[in-house]
Amino acid sequence: MSNFELAHQAPSKASEYIAYKITQILKFTLNIFYGKKYAKRAVILETIAAVPGMVAGMLNHLKALRRMRDDEGWVRELLDEAENERMHLMIFLDIAKPTWIERTLVLLGQGVFLGVYTLLYLLSSKTAHRVVGYFEEEACISYTEFLDKIASGEVENIAAPDIAKKYYQLADDARLMDVIYRIREDEAEHRNRNHEFANAFENDQLPSHQQ
Repeated sequence: MSNFELAHQAPSKASEYIAYKITQILKFTLNIFYGKKYAKRAVILETIAAVPGMVAGMLNHLKALRRMRDDEGWVRELLDEAENERMHLMIFLDIAKPTWIERTLVLLGQGVFLGVYTLLYLLSSKTAHRVVGYFEEEACISYTEFLDKIASGEVENIAAPDIAKKYYQLADDARLMDVIYRIREDEAEHRNRNHEFANAFENDQLPSHQQ
């Protein structure tokens, strides 16, 4: 994707440093377990990444109901993000084929992150979105490394799974690299949007129902 770029929003406030530190802890933990096993690491990444959009969508949906105001598209966008990340997970489950032990770890990680992120969103929605922005920055880095390994021949550029070809409307002869490019582009979009959401909270520029 010619318009893709690695980007980082440097933390400048205490809440942003906390958000960035949370991301670095998650990255460190993933590296301990999976290191250079990019496909299996992606399974964990996408399991966690599928949580924030659903949590934020649900909480904002309930807020809109309580205040009896239109959500102005906020909830739909958050749920679309969650669905997109869920499809990433489905794709990597097909590629990595995790064992039952790894699937159990995925479920445990998802359960813990669900509770932590829900509490964080209730305490500070701004920080919660910043965490996702930083998390997606790391996802972009991880997928760029994945692409480099495929390009160098260290990771086999296998045929794209059918679920990926259907979801992204890829050609019948699409390969793994084609899929990773698309997923990385999705992650870059989620990165940008969540940083924008956090900035909107910071600058009081949210839709009226969020004020």
